[in-house]
Amino acid sequence: MSTPPLAASGMAPGPFGGPQAQQAAREVNTASLCRIGQETVQDIVYRTMEIFQLLRNMQLPNGVTYHTGTYQDRLAKLQDHLRQLSILFRKLRLVYDKCNENCGGMDPIPVEQLIPYVEEDGSKNDDRAGPPRFASEERREIAEVNKTFAT
Repeated sequence: MSTPPLAASGMAPGPFGGPQAQQAAREVNTASLCRIGQETVQDIVYRTMEIFQLLRNMQLPNGVTYHTGTYQDRLAKLQDHLRQLSILFRKLRLVYDKCNENCGGMDPIPVEQLIPYVEEDGSKNDDRAGPPRFASEERREIAEVNKTFAT
């Protein structure tokens, strides 16, 4: 008689080992997706800089005496960087599409409604949505959050 295989957590697979668990694993926080997208853009910029560096240092074989082995190595590196760049752009497109899918039902709020301001006559604008938050309160909250992340 054999026992059922253990899950990664050391427990026997239960009723949550099916499609619901896989669906929950696929659900990713939009903020995490944005962070992944930002890192992907940074990788794209880095790879592009490396491609331009390779192109700057690469000499074209136009009759000049040049080591073909070195040329072939640099050409292989260039092709590898271009392939990686293509993969990174596809990854960025997937992240972009997923972020748009997650935020599809959200109504964009105009920036003017997010910033409380005082009109020229000294009275606050009453047609803005929600209670006004003062910049000093927001600044204090941001400082607290930064302190928690710094430690």
